[in-house]
Amino acid sequence: MRIVTVDLRSDTVTHPTPGMRDAMANAEVGDDVYGEDPTVNRLEERAAELMGREAAVYVPSGTMGNQIAIHIHTHPGSEVVAEVGAHVFNFEMGAMAAISGALPRPVETADGILDPEQVEAAIQPPAGYRTPTSLLVLENSHNLAGGRVTPLARMAQLVAVARRHNLPVHLDGARIHNAAAALGVTAAELGAGCDTVMFCLSKGLGAPVGSMLVGDAGAITEARRVRKMLGGGMRQAGIIAAAGLVALDEVLPMLGDDNRRANDLAVGLAEIPGIVLDPETVETNIVFFSLADAAPIDAAELTTRLAEKGVLCHPLGRDSIRMVTHYHISDEDIGRAVEVTAETLGSILSS
Repeated sequence: MRIVTVDLRSDTVTHPTPGMRDAMANAEVGDDVYGEDPTVNRLEERAAELMGREAAVYVPSGTMGNQIAIHIHTHPGSEVVAEVGAHVFNFEMGAMAAISGALPRPVETADGILDPEQVEAAIQPPAGYRTPTSLLVLENSHNLAGGRVTPLARMAQLVAVARRHNLPVHLDGARIHNAAAALGVTAAELGAGCDTVMFCLSKGLGAPVGSMLVGDAGAITEARRVRKMLGGGMRQAGIIAAAGLVALDEVLPMLGDDNRRANDLAVGLAEIPGIVLDPETVETNIVFFSLADAAPIDAAELTTRLAEKGVLCHPLGRDSIRMVTHYHISDEDIGRAVEVTAETLGSILSS
């Protein structure tokens, strides 16, 4: 019997929709490094308009978008302040040090949401014997915090702290549209006040490749130079940019459904003996749960056993597992994931 796979490892596993494939096949193209690809130009204009900014640049990945922003906002021998679980610290291969000569100044929080007083304390005062702070990076939604959302008021408070110290702010908004849907606001409102914002097209939005970096015209002009320096200058990129345009039109409006299904998943998982999870903490499309201390199995082994039954997820550390919803995941898939997890963990605990 064929096992139906429910792939909850990440929202990066999405495949292009039929509309994306059609748009890609028929895309107008040109040389983007010369600024002559009409489809890329339309995507950049659309992204800038969507985020309420002067300009945008299309980059191959979210990591490149973040690192371009860090490079243009910092200088070698300076520090970047961000929450300890931030993507720029944990999953970008030490790029801020290797590429920009910048050091991390991690701030530990209980739930991934920075407090203005914490940021104030982390900023290094001007002195001849301290490493100066050059940038504040925010992440919304916060991946390693289980997709938690920083509300508008807190975002404004954090930006205000940076402004008092004349510091730029970059927002890693890889999943900002999920966060905006959770709050019932626009992504432009959520990113207001930040000097640059990056958001991904290839996660919940479902495009096969690419992210957008938005900001004022001067910042994006410099970002294009750094993109080329990092090997991100693409030529007839309209073929992939076309999918991004479809994603903004067709998939973005559905992100609220991904958030709802994640909450449904969390509610179901929380009822399973051996799982520790508070559904109230699930705000977007990411669900983290832990195994109870008494569980005779670790996250990696449970993940392997779930995969054997067609439910794919991602272990993080010994006791934590991440599941992420996206447009391939239906209500029926959520029910199956809960059922399989309950059966698998139940058989382990009863053996």
